Amino acid sequence: MTFKQTSRSLVLAGVAAAVLSAAPGYGAMAAGAKIGFLGGITGPIQGAVPPIIDAAKLAVQQVNDQGGILGGKLSMVLGDSKCDPQSSVGAANKLVNVENVAGIVGALCSGATIGAANAAAVPAGVVMISPASTSPAITTLKDKDFIFRVAPSDSFQGKVLARVVLARGIKKVALTYVKNDYGKGLADNFRSEFTKGGGTIAGDQAHEDKKSSYRSELATLKKGGADHLVLVAYPQSSAPVIIRQSLEGGLFSKFIGPEAIYDDKMWKTVGIKNLEGLIYTRPASPAGPARDAYNAAMKKAFPKSVGKLFAIQTYDAAFVLALAIAKAGSTDGTKVRDALRAVGNGKGMKILPGQWKEALAAIKAGKEIDYAGASGDIDFDKDGDIAGSYNKWEIKGGKAIDQGPAK
Repeated sequence: MTFKQTSRSLVLAGVAAAVLSAAPGYGAMAAGAKIGFLGGITGPIQGAVPPIIDAAKLAVQQVNDQGGILGGKLSMVLGDSKCDPQSSVGAANKLVNVENVAGIVGALCSGATIGAANAAAVPAGVVMISPASTSPAITTLKDKDFIFRVAPSDSFQGKVLARVVLARGIKKVALTYVKNDYGKGLADNFRSEFTKGGGTIAGDQAHEDKKSSYRSELATLKKGGADHLVLVAYPQSSAPVIIRQSLEGGLFSKFIGPEAIYDDKMWKTVGIKNLEGLIYTRPASPAGPARDAYNAAMKKAFPKSVGKLFAIQTYDAAFVLALAIAKAGSTDGTKVRDALRAVGNGKGMKILPGQWKEALAAIKAGKEIDYAGASGDIDFDKDGDIAGSYNKWEIKGGKAIDQGPAK
């Protein structure tokens, strides 16, 4: 082969490489990385979502302010699941197949996560990390290890809530729950633990979401003679309607619920004075330097979003996903998945929220890193779940009072 031919071959090879690096599916060769956010931007939890997005934005901002990722910037594309399995599939398909994201933060609602996982993320080999989906059904998904979450399963929360109620001396309740993966999973675990502890479920009924009236269901639930209603429902859909109609009909005036019942907008709609004595649980984040670092950064960037439900978990999901991409040195789905295991296993140099520069230096030096999350240690088990913890809360004097760890 002559020199001329060799030079021409090298030029053609360079052109081919440039084309491949720009082509879809070859994101690992391009500068920077893109992740997706999938959540109910519209729908029954829409009021809770803006602070959640702010938390994800904070993680992206910190990455870009401290050296970027894979030689470029980290960007985030939003997808609206509408808190609905079918809508989630379409939004996830767009993130995966059109936007070619390296991973997804989300979804938020359990049914949306399951739908998106089964129809889009798992078939395409794209990691999803949910900050809020708590249904026990997610644990047993056939997901090829691509589905993770940083919120604890309702197999735990349902039992914790039952123990909190029993500890208050409440032995008889009525139970109603939204008829979907989230509602059923939490209700099943609450029911099992409550009755095992000597409690009585005096009325037990699933309800359809988005109805204008639940008066018939409430009348049936009240026939068992319970004073307290355990309500597992969405804050901008069935929950305020059920509470308002319970009060109007003189059926129930004492309410109990999981984290979904915590919602500023719903409380204003119903009137917080009507919720005096409301008992609920919500995911906790242990005090310490990791939480302090997150809170300080969040107060500076998005002060109105500090302390909002699932915001801290969303930050963790976005930050640990970015760490996995950096650790993988690639946006290839399988490599990101395997790297996520490596940065979330409790081994290696501890990386706190916001310590992106330190993480990059450690990765470059060949050191193992472990993300110490703002919401607690992000140590994934074999199913992609974390242990997590909950606090018990109560409305007293028109204010939400944190009563400490719920056991």
